[in-house]
Formats: sequence, C-alpha cells, structure tokens
Amino acid sequence: MKIGEEAPDFVLKDQNGEDFRLSDFRGKKVLLSFHPLAWTGICEKQMKALEENHERFEGLNVVPVGISVDPVPSKKAWAEHIGLKKLRILSDFWPHGGVAKLYGLFCEKEGFSERANVLIDEEGKVAFFKVYPIREVPDLEEIFKLLEGG
Repeated sequence: MKIGEEAPDFVLKDQNGEDFRLSDFRGKKVLLSFHPLAWTGICEKQMKALEENHERFEGLNVVPVGISVDPVPSKKAWAEHIGLKKLRILSDFWPHGGVAKLYGLFCEKEGFSERANVLIDEEGKVAFFKVYPIREVPDLEEIFKLLEGG
C-alpha cells in the first residue's frame, strides 16, 4: 500500500459479532492497527494504548480499530480480559488473514499479520502506512503528530 492509494474496503466482525465495514466510516479517518495474535504481551500493550487514547482519537475524527486473525470468541474473551471498553477489535479469521492480505500485511509462514498501523483518510485513501518490528509496540505519537499537523 502506498500513501494516497485507495484503501480496500472490507467487512469484518468485531469482538461482539457486529459488522465493521470500512466504507461506512467515510467522512471520518480510520486507524487500522494490525497485530499478530491476541493473548500476547506486545499485542496487549498495542490494544491498550489504543483504548487509553480513544478520546484523543475521537477528538481528531479518528475511529481506531485493532485487527488480528483470531476468531470472534477469542477476541471477545481477550477484550474483556484486558479491559477494553471502547475499542473495537476485528476478527480477520476467515478467510484466514483476508484483510491482512488485501493490505499486503499477511505473513504466510507464520499465519498472522505484520504489526502495522494504517491510517485511512475521510475519502478512503491511505494517509499513513507503517510496519513495525514484531517485538515493538507501535508509536501512536507518530500518528498524532501527523493528525495534529505537527
């Protein structure tokens, strides 16, 4: 994916089994925060950081979501376990890693996605795209800096 490119539309279920369709959020920015697997330490920190900054994102007209290949029941149990109240975490379980593949982020060998943040603008175009080392929590300040024009 390149900056300015049209973001592929998709529909995934969140931890509550509700549909999340990217194109339903036109007029808002959407942060797709890909993480390899639920129930792992770095992924937990990544999702908690999104939860803790939820109001800050909302104030900047951004809808943050987490995405991994875990099935919905696992996402639901994990969200409750780590205390997610506002953040929607999406299940890219079937077809396995389908959305990660659309965005060029699926690791065939491991069977999960890269750790990455993809910011989609109000028109549905990619505004920010970064893959992070698998053992590193993504830096949200990079995105806030971009959003706040800093």
